Amino acid sequence: MIDTPAVRNWAGNVRYSARRRHRPATVDELRRLVAGSDRIRAVGTGHSFNRLGDTTGDLVSLAALPPTVDLDPERGTVTVAAGLRYGDVATRLHGDGYALANLASLPHISVAGAVATGSHGSGDAHGNLATAVAALELVTADGDLLTVDRADERFAGMVVSLGALGVVTRVTLDVVPTFDVRQYVRLDLPGDALDAAFASAYSVSAFTGWRTGRIDQVWRKQRADQPPPPADWLGTTAAPAQRHPVPGMPAENCTPQLGVPGPWHERLPHFRLGFTPSSGDELQSEYHVAREVAGDALAALDAVADRIAAVLQVCELRTVAADGLWLSPNHGRDSLAIHFTWIGDEAAVRPVVAAVEERLAPFAPRPHWGKVFGLDPASVAAAYPRYADFRALLAELDPAGKFRTELLDRHFPRS
Repeated sequence: MIDTPAVRNWAGNVRYSARRRHRPATVDELRRLVAGSDRIRAVGTGHSFNRLGDTTGDLVSLAALPPTVDLDPERGTVTVAAGLRYGDVATRLHGDGYALANLASLPHISVAGAVATGSHGSGDAHGNLATAVAALELVTADGDLLTVDRADERFAGMVVSLGALGVVTRVTLDVVPTFDVRQYVRLDLPGDALDAAFASAYSVSAFTGWRTGRIDQVWRKQRADQPPPPADWLGTTAAPAQRHPVPGMPAENCTPQLGVPGPWHERLPHFRLGFTPSSGDELQSEYHVAREVAGDALAALDAVADRIAAVLQVCELRTVAADGLWLSPNHGRDSLAIHFTWIGDEAAVRPVVAAVEERLAPFAPRPHWGKVFGLDPASVAAAYPRYADFRALLAELDPAGKFRTELLDRHFPRS
């Protein structure tokens, strides 16, 4: 099926350059499309804020492929159609008595897109979403169908792959028994209590507007069988009603709080699947730094706090465990993710992004691949020990550059 090209991404800051948009109904149709195209990219829910998913050729949506969710209790895995949203997969899994160990703040994002960019939830003990991947099925540049799993020596380079190695059609994920979660929102955390807050629950997010020396909100997501936080927990007070992370936004968009227990997939995300989390009139940036330098990195940003606050909707701080995936922002190091949701004014935001990157430069920041960033390619490459190995894998699987984009050419130039 051929459609007119998608015009823009979800945030509206990227106008796609594709000549055509396709919605194949079968994997065989997709294979023929890939084999016959000179330039092609898959697009999911459009939640990237840069040109990683753009192409001058063909843009392909996987939304019309069969929405398969195949559970394998013996292996403790589920194999899902790559274009499905995490929220849809989670609902099916929970009904069968299973869960994913973690979810991102948005259940609306596609499995393939989130995995390919190293997207994540939060929790000292939890890796990003890609660490749950046990196997991938993808259509390679010549139209062949390739399946790789953890036994393949290339696997660690193929999971967080930025869509550069092929069009992923199915993803196999590790699952665990389903569980319930209680979510508590606490207010006005002292800045020096941040590490204690992160260690206190299954998943923890801290929100600040960079206008005071305190954390405005802490969202604690704990297993339902654990005791609630005491009334004076770390010097905070309990939110008396539902909260949204962004001041002034409607709390009805958010997952239930106030300690009311509920299924994992209705508490681990910040936002409810049935609601649009925001208008899309925003930009986002995110940088990952090693946990051991996190305090110094945050202190360095204090020098530009006024500039940050002037164009900021909210900043979220989360922890992510180390992994071995080559292009993961958390490769080889436990990390603090510093996430900025900016106003939707690129001209005003870009200079502040540059100032943030200048202040973080001594701490080897790794940007989220799908967000707004301007770090020079040499510094990004230096932050990834397996950078050269990924470039070699890129040359092996896509020698003609069929899946390349402007951003990929900038950060992974051809030899």
